[in-house]
Amino acid sequence: MVKHYRPPGKKKEGNAAKFVIRSQALKQLQISLPLFRKLCILKGVTPREPKKKFKGTHQTYYHVKDVAFLHHEPLVEIHRAIRVHERKIKKAEAKKNHERANRLREKTPKPKIDRIIRQRYPRFVDALGELDDCLTMVHLFAALPASESKKIEVECVHKCRRLAHEWQAFISRTHKLRKTFVSVKGIYYQAEVEGQTITWLTPHSLQQVVSDDVDITTMLNFLQLYEPLLSFVNFRLYHSINLKYPPILDPRLEALAADLYALTRYVSSNTRASIVNSEASQAESDQVETKQEVAETGNETAELRLAQLQHQLPSNEPGALMHLVEEVTGEDEEDQDTKEFKKLFKNMKFFLSREVPRESLLFVIPAFGGIVSWEGEGAPFGESDQSISHQIVDRETQGHRFLSRDYVQPQWVYDCINARIILPTENYLVGRIPPPHLSPFINYDEEGAYIPDYAKTIKHLQVAARKEVLPLPGVGKEDLEDPQNLLVEGIIGRAEANDAAQRKQKMMILEQQYHDDLKKELKGVTYNSAGSQETSGAVQTGESATNVEENVDDDMGKLLMSRKKRKLLEAMRISNKRKQAQADLIKQRKKKIDEAQSQRS
Repeated sequence: MVKHYRPPGKKKEGNAAKFVIRSQALKQLQISLPLFRKLCILKGVTPREPKKKFKGTHQTYYHVKDVAFLHHEPLVEIHRAIRVHERKIKKAEAKKNHERANRLREKTPKPKIDRIIRQRYPRFVDALGELDDCLTMVHLFAALPASESKKIEVECVHKCRRLAHEWQAFISRTHKLRKTFVSVKGIYYQAEVEGQTITWLTPHSLQQVVSDDVDITTMLNFLQLYEPLLSFVNFRLYHSINLKYPPILDPRLEALAADLYALTRYVSSNTRASIVNSEASQAESDQVETKQEVAETGNETAELRLAQLQHQLPSNEPGALMHLVEEVTGEDEEDQDTKEFKKLFKNMKFFLSREVPRESLLFVIPAFGGIVSWEGEGAPFGESDQSISHQIVDRETQGHRFLSRDYVQPQWVYDCINARIILPTENYLVGRIPPPHLSPFINYDEEGAYIPDYAKTIKHLQVAARKEVLPLPGVGKEDLEDPQNLLVEGIIGRAEANDAAQRKQKMMILEQQYHDDLKKELKGVTYNSAGSQETSGAVQTGESATNVEENVDDDMGKLLMSRKKRKLLEAMRISNKRKQAQADLIKQRKKKIDEAQSQRS
């Protein structure tokens, strides 16, 4: 039977029918390249890697279904209408009809991203899982300066600051923060909200310079998606604790830059009153008093709203929401970690000097149960308050020292949070070189990992604080579970210890017998049911026999594995060797540094 070949250009098969290059996608959609990039960012369409790149390796490929997905997007028509509207504005300006041009600018159609967010995140948990990049981008633009040349508007910066501070206020007052780390890039935070671990990066409070090498247009496209996403998340989180969103801010405290305390007591009391009214009916006298309070504070609410509409409020500060969710969440809804972290800085009062990173500390300290104030107007208490337990400073010269408090560096706060205990303040006093700031995102309990000296010190302090038994070097936790050790410690009785020892001995005998049978079967040893054995190999003694047994164990394990698991085992061994080599390199560097210091001394 003769095989019929298809004529060239008639019908496509294989990868040529499934994928198109970017230029072909632009022709099909009839849009420009910047708009195509923007739609891909908003809709989540990414380039694909076909097995065979039929147009060359230098091309970017997209799936045909993704292009069809973009073809039916209403945003394409909206952007076409915006382009037509811009032409009308340009034509009016060319005719010097400024009134018509301004009127057209006000009526410019604006695309809405609400529907896209509902499509990409059908569940709230999905939105929380994708919140890492969103928070990092929003915090970045909150710290950038407004620039007309870079198309960074003032309203965009203010909105990012407001969203970032609303998120920080919720995390701080609900005690959801878990880890923090100060690095050269910025400050890393990790929180746990509704079972989702969220990690984001915030820049340092310094003057940011936007480089020309950065593609600000692409970042603004991402920000166009992330702003409404974070607004929806904040709205849902605030309503989950029975709070109105957006919150009402006090213009007086905002003008004084009273960061974490700028939310009025009126909002807190009003929130508590609404919660009480929703739970059960109260007595008639209580209802009358509540109505009178609402009537008295109604005018204040109207004035605050009017001030916001007239743009009389300055940019939101992170502490604009300090009292926002105070005493709102119930004790039954908190997990064990939240209850533990909530009491870390309990009964401690902190005062921040003007040279320390105030925004970060005002966010971190209340998240772990501490009370904080700062230097300036609008602070809850001043520096002369005798109940202050710790003052955070970062310069050696102090005008007046109070003997009733400890003067520590800011690193002490972050190290206490990561260690989950109150560390001694001797190493963090002013003028001393603090210990190394260890990252909480590194697991030092892994096999072969390098453990710094200060990590060992923190581990001993944690064990002492929790009143646990720390095993000696070379002794594992299984030795602590030995019945004789438990008997010595007085945890179990003598009869229970004897029974446990006998059971453990029987299990060890059976396990050893099982391993011996497997080894003999691999060596080719035959044995009958009565236990008589006939050996078929030579007997080896000493170190060679031990090496042979180890190799036999490895070969036996590999024989019982599938090819996929064998490759996985080899990859694991290569990874462990790489980690061990890195740990050895760090140990050698540490040894050289210690030798150099000893020679200097």
